[in-house]
Amino acid sequence: MDISDRAALIRSGDRRALARAITLVESARADHRSEALALLAALRQPERQALRIGLSGTPGVGKSTFIEAFGLMLTAQGLRVAVLAVDPSSTRSGGSILGDKTRMERLSRDPLAFIRPSPSQTQLGGVARRTREAVALCEAAGFDVVLIETVGVGQSETVVAQISDLFVLLLAPAGGDDLQGVKRGIMEMADLILVNKADGDLKPAALRTVADYSGALQLMRRRPQDPPGYPRAVPVSALTQDGLAGAWADMQTLVAWRKAQGHWSLNRATQARQWFEDEVRQGLLARLQADRRVRDQMAALGREVEQGLAPSEAAARVLALLGPS
Repeated sequence: MDISDRAALIRSGDRRALARAITLVESARADHRSEALALLAALRQPERQALRIGLSGTPGVGKSTFIEAFGLMLTAQGLRVAVLAVDPSSTRSGGSILGDKTRMERLSRDPLAFIRPSPSQTQLGGVARRTREAVALCEAAGFDVVLIETVGVGQSETVVAQISDLFVLLLAPAGGDDLQGVKRGIMEMADLILVNKADGDLKPAALRTVADYSGALQLMRRRPQDPPGYPRAVPVSALTQDGLAGAWADMQTLVAWRKAQGHWSLNRATQARQWFEDEVRQGLLARLQADRRVRDQMAALGREVEQGLAPSEAAARVLALLGPS
């Protein structure tokens, strides 16, 4: 099947063709990479834009449960929803569990939904290296909303904000202490803070957490891309669906304001430039690692570093192989 046929299937919303295309862009093989770039070029349609929502949160906060409830609410409105879930990869085996489709059983059966788990591999930032391209493929396939679930809160999790239109942070009731050391950076990037599990005995704690974070957000300087009242913290319950409609309304209000003020298109343009620069950096690193002379020198210098050579001096010697700076 040639590139034009694959592109036509993806544009028609064929989920199997979309899944195969994402597998193609995630492949590290050189021939697959050439095919992936040709397919992305064939599918490029700037007018086809989905709402990209990045979701991060502490482990155990209920991200998968929230995404399933939120996604089902959107599909009930006739919207097509794609979920790109990034699972952490083992630093020992390199493997990932990729169990998100199991955790979102009802949403995975919805004909208006598409769920794709991907391994994070060695990529930092809570997303996989090719998540940007997977988002582009989902947009080409006609999805209205793309939910990007990160591996979990960490100091580099905010990278997902660079590929999203909205960045949503999910917190648990009385979970403020879990975010010490990372919450400043996360909160500065978050457009909406959702305190999940605001039901039953946990509801009072959830409301207190909302009040705490609302106060903290008011102390921060208002960002130029935000209307009055944003970013904000609100309580939700993925279990009872309470607050989900209100959270969606808040997202739509923020998106509409940013589009009217021109921030939406500016943000997309900035993200495209970041994507380009990241690709150049990754490509240069790949070429460096593929050079046999450099690999041999790194192996030799690595042994010298173990015996006491300063790492910075060893790195300078390797870089000198590329020519004068």
